Amino acid sequence: MKVVLHYDAGPGLKSHLAFPGLDIAFCPEPDDDAFMHEMRDAEVLWHALKPCTAEVIAGAPKLRLIQKIGIGVNTIDLDAARARGIAVCNLPGSNAPAVAEMALLLMLATLRRLPMFDARLRAGHWATPPLIQDSLGELHGRTVGLIGYGAIPQHLAPILTAMGCKVLYTARSPKPGALATYADRDTLLARSDIVSLHIPLTPETDRCIDAAAIARMKPGAILVNTARGGLVDQAALTAALAAGHLAAAGLDVFVHEPADPADPLFALDNVVVAPHVAWVTTGTFDRSFATAAENCRRLAAGEPLLNRVA
Repeated sequence: MKVVLHYDAGPGLKSHLAFPGLDIAFCPEPDDDAFMHEMRDAEVLWHALKPCTAEVIAGAPKLRLIQKIGIGVNTIDLDAARARGIAVCNLPGSNAPAVAEMALLLMLATLRRLPMFDARLRAGHWATPPLIQDSLGELHGRTVGLIGYGAIPQHLAPILTAMGCKVLYTARSPKPGALATYADRDTLLARSDIVSLHIPLTPETDRCIDAAAIARMKPGAILVNTARGGLVDQAALTAALAAGHLAAAGLDVFVHEPADPADPLFALDNVVVAPHVAWVTTGTFDRSFATAAENCRRLAAGEPLLNRVA
């Protein structure tokens, strides 16, 4: 069975992806020509981030399964897949430890201004100016609001509690046994020192953190986003950070990816950024590709697929 992995896999990852019965073609995301060539006879696409469009699907006549390496399927044309009878599956929970740790890392990096200290020290500046000293905070004692309560926030909430935080969450409804306190979204925004996003991008959630939502946040609050860039009105966020209404933001995702380095957001020194890598760890790879390979086996055997979403 031919599988195309649409991701720029390193040598370590490639060496681990040897599964019986699978002929895996590795194709970096920027190489469109090579990708479309490989898709001509592919039965399975292991899809990461670059959109799987109707054009991609039309150019893959043998395609039977689109396996998302991750959770969000907003980058897949589900209607085009359904029209062809192509199964679409995802991997809920596979990246939860990695993304939870990145969310925590961004919280700490913004509070302690780690990128600024790194840059200053490399430039030969040892002393910390008094104004910078006055801007440094700690996580202990703060209220952290989690928007969404799926696998990632469920992993993150007890860590934050152990670090001395009060943890709030909002979801469609309260979750029995949640290790955090339920609040409606407006209450969470108003009370949280840090707001962290953990919901999928859908028509309902598109730009749900807009200028009005940001205005409801506490002055001096921090926004962390490891979910999807489209959840946030990026221009409104930039304005709030520049004006000082928000103290900082920690962002792993952006409205447009790859992000434009000329975006005004990147000119702000109270923003910590990463290039959509919260999910990228060897642990995530091990969990994800084991399940992806199992779904290939099931596809070949005619058995029900794991985590089918379309």
